[in-house]
Order: sequence, then C-alpha cells, then structure tokens
Amino acid sequence: MTINHLDASQFTQDQLFDTDIVIIGSGAGGGIAAEQLAQAGFKILLLEEGAWYTRDDFVMQERWAYPHLYQEGAARKTRDQAIGILQGRTVGGSTTVNWTTSIRTPKATLDFWNSKFGVNFSGKDDLSDYFAAAEQRLNIHQWPVPPNANNAKLQQGCEKLGWQYTLINRNVNGCANLGYCGMGCPINAKQSMLVSTIPAAMALGATLISRISVRQLHWQSDSITGLEAVPVDQYFQPRHDLRIRIKAKHYIVAAGAIGSPALLLRSKVPDPSGRLGKHTYLHPTVISGALFDDAINGHSGAPQSIYSDQFVWPADNNKAGYKLEVPPLHPVLMATKLTGTGAQHAALMQQFNHLQVTIALLRDGFHPHSQGGTVQLDDAQQPVLDYPITDYLWQGMREALLSMAGLQFAAGARQVLPVHHDAQLYNNWPEAKAAILQLPMQALKQTVVSAHVMGGCNMSASAANGVVDQNGRHHQLQNLSVFDGSILPTSLGANPQLTIYALVWRNCQQLISSLRNQVNTLA
Repeated sequence: MTINHLDASQFTQDQLFDTDIVIIGSGAGGGIAAEQLAQAGFKILLLEEGAWYTRDDFVMQERWAYPHLYQEGAARKTRDQAIGILQGRTVGGSTTVNWTTSIRTPKATLDFWNSKFGVNFSGKDDLSDYFAAAEQRLNIHQWPVPPNANNAKLQQGCEKLGWQYTLINRNVNGCANLGYCGMGCPINAKQSMLVSTIPAAMALGATLISRISVRQLHWQSDSITGLEAVPVDQYFQPRHDLRIRIKAKHYIVAAGAIGSPALLLRSKVPDPSGRLGKHTYLHPTVISGALFDDAINGHSGAPQSIYSDQFVWPADNNKAGYKLEVPPLHPVLMATKLTGTGAQHAALMQQFNHLQVTIALLRDGFHPHSQGGTVQLDDAQQPVLDYPITDYLWQGMREALLSMAGLQFAAGARQVLPVHHDAQLYNNWPEAKAAILQLPMQALKQTVVSAHVMGGCNMSASAANGVVDQNGRHHQLQNLSVFDGSILPTSLGANPQLTIYALVWRNCQQLISSLRNQVNTLA
C-alpha cells in the first residue's frame, strides 16, 4: 500500500506530476471522490496538508492528538478569538477525529435551499439513494448499545420535560465503545475516510501525497491550467524551499469550508457573485455543565448517541434554532472550556467524573441577521475566519443556555454551570434561570465553540448567487469542482458528514458521466 503514498516533506527537489484528476483534501468530500473516481478508472492524485497516521499512532492521548490531527493544534479561532473551531488536519480530515454522528440532511434545509438558491434535490435529483449508498459503504446504523451516562442524562431530561429526542446513527464497525473518537480510532472501528475510501482508492492505483500545501491554482480563460504546491514543515506550516507542480485534466477542491475558499481566494479565480469566502457557517455552539451525585464518566462510551431536535425549527423564525447534543469529556478539552481560575477551576476539575455536559448547536444561515462569516487571507496568505456574532445569535445562545439548564435540572443535576465567564454554579432551576437572563451576552465572556464549518463556496442554480452549481462544478471554470462542505448554502441544523458523503457521491457520478462524454466527443 505504501508504494502509493508520498510524503512531500521528504522531497529534496522540485517535483512535477501529471494526472487525470487531482483532489485537494482528503476529508469527507475528497475521500468519497477518490474512491468513486478511481473505481471509474481515472488516474487520481489525492493531496493532504496533514500527515498520514494510522491506528498504531492513535494512542488515546490528547497531548498527542491535538497538535498532530487538528488544524492549528485544535486552537483555531475566529479573527476576534470569540469562537474556537475544532477541525481535522490529517489524512481523512475531520472524519478521522469526529464523533461519528451521521444524520441525513433535514428536509426543511433542502426546501430552504430550493427556495433561496434554486438547488432542487427532489424527483430525479433526490438524495435518498446516495444517503443509502453512503450508509451501506460506511456501515452507518443506529447505535444499539445503551447510551453512556453523559448521553443518558440528555435523554432523561427530554423524557421528563416531554421533549423530542432521537437515537443517533454512527459510522462504526466493531466499535469497542471506548469514547476516544476525537483522538483517532485505535482499532479502526470508525469508518472514516482513513480506513475506508482512501485505502480502497489507493488499491485501485490512486496516489496519496501527504504534508503538501496547495498554494495556487493557475487558470486562463475558462480553465485551470495547473497548480502549485509546497511541502509543509514539522508544524504543518508551508515551506518555500522547493515547488511542486501538478497538471491534471480536472481539479477537485475539497480542503474544507475554510481551506477551499482560501485556496480559491489565493488563486484569484473569477467571482462574479461576490460570494466566494463569504457566508461561511459554524453551527455556533454554547455549553452547559452540570454536576450530578452519581458518576458520569463522560470520557467513556460512544461520544454521541442521543440528540434532541426540540428547538431546531422554531415556529417563529425570528428565534434562532438549536440542536441539543453532548460532547465527549476529556480533561484537556474540558479544562480549556470550563470557566473560572485558580481554586475555582481546580475544584471543578476535581469533580470531573461527575460532570455532565450538554451543547447547543445554533442553526445559522436561515435569517437575514445570521449570514455567517468571511474567510480572509492574512499576511502569509493563510486563512482567517471573521465571524461576527449578531444580536440574533446572542439571543439564541441565551435561549439555549436556559433550555440546557432546565434539561439538566430535570435530569437530576445537583448544580448547573452555564459556561460563561460571569456564571457560577447554580443550585436550582429558578436561580439558574434568573442568572442566565442577566448574563452579558458578548464575545469572550460567553464561551462559543464549533466543530462544523460549512459554506464559503455555496452552490446555486444561478451564477449570480453562488460559486458552484448544484453538481459542485464551478460556474466560470469548466474543469474545476468543489466537493466538500463549503458548497452548502447554509448550515444544516445537523452534523454535516453524511450530507457531504451523499452530495459528493452524487456529484461524482455527474462528473464521471460528464468526463466520459467529453472523451467520447473528442474521439
């Protein structure tokens, strides 16, 4: 297998490659595309900025996982530092480190896209077959094991309050219920791109190049003519001591919803819609901790097995919708998010195994006052996301804190801590409610995080309203496709991996048909 892998950081001189299709990024989009296109007989180069690690490297330790497997050492933030962003940077992308939650695109989201952007996934373009194909390929099914205590408290609170909740589908096979999914699966149970589509593509002749940063696409008239890349150093920063040039018949950008717009911005590709890099969405997420008398041990067991859509689609669209889930609880991850200093913070950490945490993911992109952020380039031409949090979102976050506190007390919590720098541990629901209503909702006081990045290269039926068409093909450059979460016109109101799998699977079939027609026409 390793004969099809090259580590660009080991190159000692300039390189030139020629291929049928080059895929930039090896996450949910790039991984699916690599297998589909290799099966169709195309010569594939798959490029990844991160390193190629395997199960033997995944030692279930945060201190190793975050610097090696995540963008910016798991410390990526928005321009004003107000939102922390967890995003993968390794072969398999975020699929290697996500928490396995696999949810089909909500119908309400697809309907909104149709009404606002003219993209229609009904009738002959229905995604059902592609969801089913991805679910079969990646062993996505409802998790049959009882939820760990962290998830069970979410379920119990929903049951007590009469709220909706759902058992989660997970992309696992032979899962040992370890709970360390965010650090890479040490037994290859998680059906990430790392262990599924990428090895399959390589077995069919695809070549993987890791530790490579694509700096620019060269284009002329309506076509990409080549790309330039460089190796990265031990800290995954671009080196400039040698050049890697690649020529291909077709170019697929799948570098994620921050990386893909950044590459296209560096390349100064045509952008008549003015939307490139804009309308980038995060599912901005707020956190509520709760202390229980019984042990929670949220580090153990499937990270996510229950969610609630009770508040995702409010009847009043002037209220921000939000999804309720739980995260896995690991010491470094929680220590960096819990508020307080000194003895107060230490006291919380001493009760770590009695801590339950609920998160609320706000559905952004569906309201005029929730239009996401903008990917920009810094002085080193590296991406920075400017994401202003509007009053509409702040109010949604306050509502979410109220919902989570109410749910945690309903589930039997002894104390609840909204993760906000002015909040304290509250002993009952009336006390928590009164305090949350008075918390100043502002950047750096209210802790906000995200593990989902979407948009920035949105699809639209009209070239005036988007970067790519419904098939992921660039509106102005005929041999350029974007196959990742950046093509989503809004956020989803659901975890994005399964949506990306299905969309890219569909778009690959469209691309294969188109490329074969070109060959037949030329013949």
